[in-house]
Amino acid sequence: MDFVEYPDREMMMMKIADQIGSELATMLRQQDRVSLAVPGGTTPGPIFDDLSAAEMEWDRVDVLLTDERWVPESSERSNTRLLKERLLTGKAASARLIPLYADAPRPEDKLAGLSATVESILPLSVVLLGMGADMHTASLFPGADLLAEGLSPKAPALLPMRAPTAPEPRITLSARVLNSALSKHIVITGAEKRAALEEARRLKDPMQAPVYAILSDATVHWAE
Repeated sequence: MDFVEYPDREMMMMKIADQIGSELATMLRQQDRVSLAVPGGTTPGPIFDDLSAAEMEWDRVDVLLTDERWVPESSERSNTRLLKERLLTGKAASARLIPLYADAPRPEDKLAGLSATVESILPLSVVLLGMGADMHTASLFPGADLLAEGLSPKAPALLPMRAPTAPEPRITLSARVLNSALSKHIVITGAEKRAALEEARRLKDPMQAPVYAILSDATVHWAE
């Protein structure tokens, strides 16, 4: 794990966007298509804003979420909605969205089709992740019903996930998929999450601290 500390959040978000853009552009010179997986939530919004303005052949980029709440795009809790508003706009409007949601009551109802599409673009080129104060990443939550399966080296690409702290069912990329990415970045802010990161490193137990499962070879970006 590489740990990079920034003097302020604004600079951090700009630097991460620049680095991801540079990595994708380099990979596009070497292959026909590249992929970018990103988190939902409010933290990465400024990164999306900067990335969407980057000069790149976005029509050759597949974009997907690292996880999604099982809610329609009309919901304010939809990460897909945030993605379309903040990243898949401007120059990045031509990127191809790989969906993690389809209209059905439960994620299990659409899992096979969604999984096949994700499998078809593996390994991922660049992954950007967040982390909660409870040490979860993507929708790999401590105490989640299928956490052990999601952490397994033989896990499928996508899993439905339910956790006591999550109001609705989720769908998430597995640790196997996240770890197979050519480049991994984790963005965290504030003292609480830095302390959570250190606790995860101390515990060394992905069942208690799922983020620990993907720290190897990742770059962690932090600002107060």
